[in-house]
Amino acid sequence: MSIKLPNKSNYLVGVISDTHGLLHSSAIKLFTDIDLIIHAGDIDKPELLSFLQSIAPVVAVRGNMDKGTWTADLAETEVVEVGEVLVYVLHNLYMLDIDPVAAGFNAVISGHTHKPSVVNPKGVLFLNPGSATLPKSPYINSAALLHIHRNSLKAEIIELKE
Repeated sequence: MSIKLPNKSNYLVGVISDTHGLLHSSAIKLFTDIDLIIHAGDIDKPELLSFLQSIAPVVAVRGNMDKGTWTADLAETEVVEVGEVLVYVLHNLYMLDIDPVAAGFNAVISGHTHKPSVVNPKGVLFLNPGSATLPKSPYINSAALLHIHRNSLKAEIIELKE
């Protein structure tokens, strides 16, 4: 899945995962005026991807709950280039089979655990936006915004309230 974004120095990327076929209006509002949406899997319904594509370009990976013929075009991993930043996307971080530092990635985006987190070991940003619709206790419905300025990254977890 290759998406060509306009060449500029600042990008705003919406990151979402584990929607399980649902999309809260707060997520739609959050993703207004962004450059790209990354969905880290467990989409569950192709209509959800189509709707997200009406908001902004979408890069999505297949999660463990994504089954059926509609998932044929969804890869288990994606590499996304956003300006000067290289992002590796997969659903389950435990399935990471590369060294992101050695491979030159600036960020790794995953989902699966429904636990929002942002960590930055060894200069690589690891972002899990949590679950947009089915958080596991004690977590919240959440998504993330990834602010990219040239080759620097800042991620923020956003609570999705109806």
